[in-house]
Amino acid sequence: MSQTNQRKIEHIEAFAQDADIERAGHHFDRIRLSHRALPDCNLADVDAQTSILNKALSFPFLISSMTGGDHPDILKINRNLALASEQQKVALAVGSQRVLFKSEDAKASFSLRELAPSVPLIANIGAVQLNYELETRHFQHAIDVLDADAIYLHLNALQEAVQPEGDTNFVGLIEKMARLRDQLNRPVWVKEVGCGFSKPDLEKLVEYGFDAVDVAGHGGTSWSRVEQHRGAPFDLGLTFQDWGVPTPIALRNTLEYPSIQTRIASGGIRNGLDMVKCVIIGANLCGVAAPLLAPALDSCESVEETIERFKQEFRVAMFLLGSTTLEQLSGNESLIEYANWY
Repeated sequence: MSQTNQRKIEHIEAFAQDADIERAGHHFDRIRLSHRALPDCNLADVDAQTSILNKALSFPFLISSMTGGDHPDILKINRNLALASEQQKVALAVGSQRVLFKSEDAKASFSLRELAPSVPLIANIGAVQLNYELETRHFQHAIDVLDADAIYLHLNALQEAVQPEGDTNFVGLIEKMARLRDQLNRPVWVKEVGCGFSKPDLEKLVEYGFDAVDVAGHGGTSWSRVEQHRGAPFDLGLTFQDWGVPTPIALRNTLEYPSIQTRIASGGIRNGLDMVKCVIIGANLCGVAAPLLAPALDSCESVEETIERFKQEFRVAMFLLGSTTLEQLSGNESLIEYANWY
C-alpha cells in the first residue's frame, strides 16, 4: 500500500479512536433566528429545491470531501456516498484524488458517475501539489475519472504543516492556480480544509478571478488533531487544533466580494438548522462530511437516513421562519434575531 493510501486509512482510524477530533465549535449556536408563531404557510408547501452546476438538488446539501484510495473500506464509503447522493438528489465532492497517481487501483473509488448519473460530482486535489509533482494533466485526469462537474483546489496549509510528510511550499501558488483554472475544462472551486478564509485571502482569490469558494471554516473536524494521531512533532496537531476562522464569519467575509458567485459553507454544520443559518448569511450550498462517515461505512441506506434528517430539519426551520422558498431565505439577514459573531 502506498504512503498516500496508508494515510487515508490512518485518517479514518483516527476518527474512530478520538471523539475530540470533532471540535464542536458550536459557532452557529451564536446565531438566533426570528421565530414566527404565525408563519402564514403550510409545512407541506415548503420547497427547498435548488440547483448547482445546472443540476437539480432536493435541498442545498453537499456531501463534503472525505476520502479515496484502494482499500476496501474506502471503496465502500465512496460507493455508499455516491448511491445515496443519487437517491437523495444532493451533490457529492470526493476526497483528495492525489492518491490516483500513487495507486492505479485507487481509480475504482473515484469512478462514481454510473452510481450518481444525475447529481453534481466535484473532483478534488490539493492546490499545493502544483508546487510539487502535479501538472495540468493530473488535475484533468482527476476530473475525467470522476466525470466531474467541477473541481476543488483545496488549501490545507495547517494540515500540511503538522503532517509528518507535509508539503509546505505555498510560494507563488495563486498564480499557478489561476493558470491551471484557465487550462481545465470544468469550473474550478477553491476550498479550505477546516480553517476558513480571512479577507486578505479572499481579496487575492478575487484578484485572480476565482468566483467559487468553499469557506470550510473552524467548528467541526480538526485535521490538525487528526494528523497528531499520525505523529505530528511536538504536539503541533493539538496546539493548533482550534486554529482558524469560524465558518459563519468566513462565510460573511465572502459577502464583501460580489464577484464570488458560488458560496459553499462547510465546517461544523451538524444539522439542518445550521444549514438554514448558512443560507440566510449567503451560502448557495452547505457541505457536511463527518456526520456521514460512520453511516457510509455501514450502508447506503444509513447515509440516506442521515441526509433525510438534515432535510427535514432544514424544511422545518424554513417553515418556522415563514419561508416556503430558498429565495425568501437567501441573504435575508432580517431573519436573524441576534448574532454574537465573536
